[in-house]
Amino acid sequence: MGDKYQLPTISTMTAIMSLHNEATTSRGSFTTGQSWGALRKAWKGYRIAKVQGDNAKMREYATKIRKIQGELGVSVASFPHLGIN
Repeated sequence: MGDKYQLPTISTMTAIMSLHNEATTSRGSFTTGQSWGALRKAWKGYRIAKVQGDNAKMREYATKIRKIQGELGVSVASFPHLGIN
């Protein structure tokens, strides 16, 4: 198969991993990237629940969104139609 499909060496992988080393959040459980990924998924779940008209799920996702935003230190969304400000 030649050099085209050759796997990177350990030293190359270590260099790549060090470029993407992220600090953990204040809770110490998740990286910043993991938190942003969770936030993206929470917003997606919220939008799906909104289309389906499921207020219970919308409230659940809104709570998760606000929690993750607070942990990331970004502005926290409000959901006045759900009574969450």
